[in-house]
Amino acid sequence: MAKKDISVRAEELRQQINYHNYRYHVLNSPVISDYEFDVLLRELQELETEYPELLTPDSPTQRVGGQPAERFQRVPHPAPILSLGNAYDADEVRAWFERITKLDDRVAGADFSVEPKLDGLTVVLHYENGIFTMGSTRGDGEYGEDITQNLKTVRSLPLRIPVGETDVEAPRRLVVRGEAIILRDAFEEMNRRLEKAGERTYVNPRNAASGALRQLDSKLTATRPISLLCYAIIQGEDSQPSRQVEVIEYLKQMGFPIPEETYHCGDLEGAISVGDKMARRREKLPYEADGVVIKINDLILAADLGFVGKDPRGAIAFKFPAQVVTTTLEDIGVNVGRTGVITPYAILEPIEVGGVTVSQATLHNFDFIEEKDIRIGDRVLLKRAGEVIPYVIGPVVDVRKGNEKPYDLPRYCPSCGEPLEQLAGEVAVYCVNATCPAQLVRNLEHYASRGAMDIEGLGIRIARQLVEAGLVSDVADLYQVTVDDLLTLEGFAEKKAENLLQAIDATRERSLSRLINALGIRGVGVTVAGDLARHFRSLEALQKATQEELEGIEGIGPNIAATIVDWMAQLSNAELLKKLQLAGIWPTEGEGVGAEPGIFSGMTFVLTGKLPSLTRGEAKSLIGRHGGKVSGSVSRRTTYVVAGESAGSKLDRALAFGVPILNESSLRSLIERKETLDEG
Repeated sequence: MAKKDISVRAEELRQQINYHNYRYHVLNSPVISDYEFDVLLRELQELETEYPELLTPDSPTQRVGGQPAERFQRVPHPAPILSLGNAYDADEVRAWFERITKLDDRVAGADFSVEPKLDGLTVVLHYENGIFTMGSTRGDGEYGEDITQNLKTVRSLPLRIPVGETDVEAPRRLVVRGEAIILRDAFEEMNRRLEKAGERTYVNPRNAASGALRQLDSKLTATRPISLLCYAIIQGEDSQPSRQVEVIEYLKQMGFPIPEETYHCGDLEGAISVGDKMARRREKLPYEADGVVIKINDLILAADLGFVGKDPRGAIAFKFPAQVVTTTLEDIGVNVGRTGVITPYAILEPIEVGGVTVSQATLHNFDFIEEKDIRIGDRVLLKRAGEVIPYVIGPVVDVRKGNEKPYDLPRYCPSCGEPLEQLAGEVAVYCVNATCPAQLVRNLEHYASRGAMDIEGLGIRIARQLVEAGLVSDVADLYQVTVDDLLTLEGFAEKKAENLLQAIDATRERSLSRLINALGIRGVGVTVAGDLARHFRSLEALQKATQEELEGIEGIGPNIAATIVDWMAQLSNAELLKKLQLAGIWPTEGEGVGAEPGIFSGMTFVLTGKLPSLTRGEAKSLIGRHGGKVSGSVSRRTTYVVAGESAGSKLDRALAFGVPILNESSLRSLIERKETLDEG
């Protein structure tokens, strides 16, 4: 056979095999036998073996898995891959609708798409000119892990689009969001096979799918029955649908597997009704789902509604009713929160709820225990709210045996031994000892958490070690800890100590909103911290804020305003802020309240590497004084990246996005030029 004819035959085989693969794994409607399919695949394998130059990225022979990877590479997403806000009953869905109706009059007449909320692993799929080029996990929403080779083993994932008989043409670029899942029947069969082989079985399909796709050896991934369902376009070139129901149909025409249980509803009550019906038949669905997603069908309107925190306003997850089980309450423990609040928790006889083994659950507060007459040894009803946070509903009184023990409210703090207090009119019980080790430990843990300063490696165990060793008396002391200090702690070697100190030092790049959240002011979380940072732009301005000024900010009521004023008025907190400033932890958001706009007004800078004469804090201060904002991460909206010696991945990302790069000298020159222009 001539070389040209061989090439044509290989292309014919690829198209035929991809089509029959689509018929079998997506449409569940094969038109040839397994034997005939194997004959086609074997012929293609033989041609590619004899003529390796014929091998293409979309060849179905690439689904078997390749050489094991050493590790997964982090890759940026073209747009944030966001999570959704939750509603646990119909009234919460209606409340969501009322909120967004107030923001935009068009919402009142909106129609909706209702789709199953799949319980799997979110994946992001990239196509260039119709060819699958990369796939990643969701990760933190901005970056994911490159699992391309593993995803190629998923037989329902199209390696080339469009697939099948369609008039639709592949766009030049398309990025699709989907969910990798394992169907119920396939999961049960897989577990039976693993158990028979003496291998470890899985608790639920989600864990199995997630674990399989994060295997470094894609050949192992290929042995798992992973399926794929797609439901959103993250980015695309050429003409794209502007309505969600059209997106689903467009993806289907391209050959992507889509959830069949997708509905178009003309009004909100119709969407709620669909959610209720799907909840009643959840066990009959072919896959695990923990709710439905109600989306504004008009994607332009949904985008215009924007976000609250990290949740898009144009969609809501309407969660199925939680599952309820009974188990034995073996004991009641107490936790000391970072604000001194003492909270009880249930120690339970372990029990499985929705595929998760639960041994502890919340008891809300001490008044709840008294009102429900919950006793140690009781058989209690356990619920997973939103299938995430388990909590005790109450006791099953009818099965009591008489040996159950009433619970006595603790009188002393379990951490420091000081007497506990309950303020008049409040349910909460407090430890008011400002030097309570448990509060300091929790403060450190919160300060280091992802939503705050994001110190990798500093969890509650190490926080406890630092406090017990006397190395820190507040969060600012973290910046005085040395390698020699850490080497005195159990479990620390030099490398681990250096890594932790590098993670602590990296917080000098964090934003003002992160620092405000990290301070642990009661009632001030991620959203409120962001509002405060945008309004005041600096901690100096926030320290001087009055209650009236704070209450003037949308979303901040009198209680939170009073808490912020009280926190700032305490001498110990003023000393803490002073220590943080001396340590170089003093970010700004550009223009301060009442300040004149600077030459960098509206500009966002990112710092990376070591500058010749400026510390990270000094560089931030310099940019802030001129009205600029310093961010900790690079995006397409970044104005400049200021790079020094040993610049890292931020420089690479800036180059990839085409963001202009400055060094210290060019930063100073830019300031001089702009000041000269302004004066002129």
